[in-house]
Amino acid sequence: MCSNKARIVLLGALLCMAFAAFGQELVLGSYNIRYRNDGDESKGYLWKKRCQVICDQIHYELPDAFGAQEVLKEQLDDLLRGLPEYDYVGVGRDDGREAGEFAPIFYQRERLVLLSDGYFWLSPNRTKPSLGWDAACIRICTWAKFKVRKTGKVFLFFNLHTDHVGVKARYESAKLVMKTIDELGGNDSSVVLTGDFNVDQTDETYAIFTADGRLKDAYTVAKYRFAENGTFNSFNPSLKTTSRIDHIFVSPSFTVTRYGVLPNFYWTEEEYTKSEKGHDAPQQINFKPHRIRTASDHYPVFVKVKLKP
Repeated sequence: MCSNKARIVLLGALLCMAFAAFGQELVLGSYNIRYRNDGDESKGYLWKKRCQVICDQIHYELPDAFGAQEVLKEQLDDLLRGLPEYDYVGVGRDDGREAGEFAPIFYQRERLVLLSDGYFWLSPNRTKPSLGWDAACIRICTWAKFKVRKTGKVFLFFNLHTDHVGVKARYESAKLVMKTIDELGGNDSSVVLTGDFNVDQTDETYAIFTADGRLKDAYTVAKYRFAENGTFNSFNPSLKTTSRIDHIFVSPSFTVTRYGVLPNFYWTEEEYTKSEKGHDAPQQINFKPHRIRTASDHYPVFVKVKLKP
């Protein structure tokens, strides 16, 4: 027969387990980092500096997992060096190994267990590198199945980058992704889908992901939102839009507590400028004109979610 003390200890343990199962918050994200190219470098958007800013931001937000887009192999290696607590899944889209852009999924190995992973091309022939429909580029989708270490809960994570030119390619890619989600997980699975979709929330392709209720746009169901701008900035922080082309979709098994389109600014010093004092500022403060830049031509999207019991 259990003593009162033993009952209290057992009850406390059960309450802790229940709280852990419901209270475990996950941070997830989507980040188009902009592929490194000589044109950007010549304009001062140096990948070395951009990478530092991106890694600093990731370390601040500490997502459990995030999807990235436009990641070349050299950039992937730089990110892994800058984010040593993360591992990744994904392949280059051009050959299924290291050539071309990756759409990798990064995850914190101390927080998530990778159960399985894979990838498929956004094409009628999804098993090998190939152009899909009217696409200008070969496109790929990466997926991973994770278990949350603290709770044992399992979810599927998909990350993609649909074509920037082909209207039909984007539409058919959306249908293919939803079909693959069904094949891998079925209707009862917990699913996250991130990416640069190259369509905003008003497009008919966007509606494919949300029409039947299997997925919800995290923006629309979040309790709190911080989204003062759209997700594409064209390397110009003074531009503003209401269009969101980078999305995070989640299945109804997730509760979205917070959603943010977050700025990723940094400053570079302008030549031949003088320091100046700010009006009514302490004398120790010296201002020097700088140019404001963004770490990518996209802003990252981060969400905080909880998996329902």
